[in-house]
Amino acid sequence: MLLKKAYAGLPKTVGKKEANQPMEREWTSAIFKEPVQGAVWVGKTGLTGDGQYDQKNHGGPEKAVFAYSSEHYTYWQNEHSITDISIGGMGENFILEDVKEDSISIGDTFQIGEAVVQVSQPRQPCWKPARRFKTKTLALLLQNTGRTGWYFRVLKEGLVEEGQTFTLLERPCPQWTIQKCNEILHGQKQDFEKMQELAACEFLAPGMRETLQQRVEKRETPDIRNRVFGPND
Repeated sequence: MLLKKAYAGLPKTVGKKEANQPMEREWTSAIFKEPVQGAVWVGKTGLTGDGQYDQKNHGGPEKAVFAYSSEHYTYWQNEHSITDISIGGMGENFILEDVKEDSISIGDTFQIGEAVVQVSQPRQPCWKPARRFKTKTLALLLQNTGRTGWYFRVLKEGLVEEGQTFTLLERPCPQWTIQKCNEILHGQKQDFEKMQELAACEFLAPGMRETLQQRVEKRETPDIRNRVFGPND
């Protein structure tokens, strides 16, 4: 697994306040990240120069670094004709080569440069990539295809630079791949037994463990419309 590129950026506002079409209206996000030049410090809450606008749903120690596979961009370009999408487009901090959601698991711990990072949870796609690329169903496509990406927590801070290789230090939960987690979270069938098992995984981010536990207790399907469509609808 190789770090192809690192990205960072702060929130900015784009669009037009008075636009008639929802997808053209003004909105603020930190999804618009730029390539980092040279080595970058990876701290407990993220990369130097990086930030989040919606801090309720993004950022923090459990979502310090968002990682995405470079291979997915060819899929979005070719299979869904999103011609203007390219690496960095999902708002990722790390764009990775030679890895996908079926080959990385919750709790996987890696050395990268001076830093040590650990997989904490899948990304739950929201409406913002859809707004950026004017594709209203993009969040649904992200979760339904399993091309979500994932988050790292930072166990040891340090400098990281593109071109460096991730060295696997520990794999405590090989059964909980990001792909498997996505199937449990977003599958058409509500498998409450599997949800309970996943919620018990100590390496899964506490917020996601709590969400799963609540779904098990309430025995209900979550309403995802606000997350995946939001103000684009």
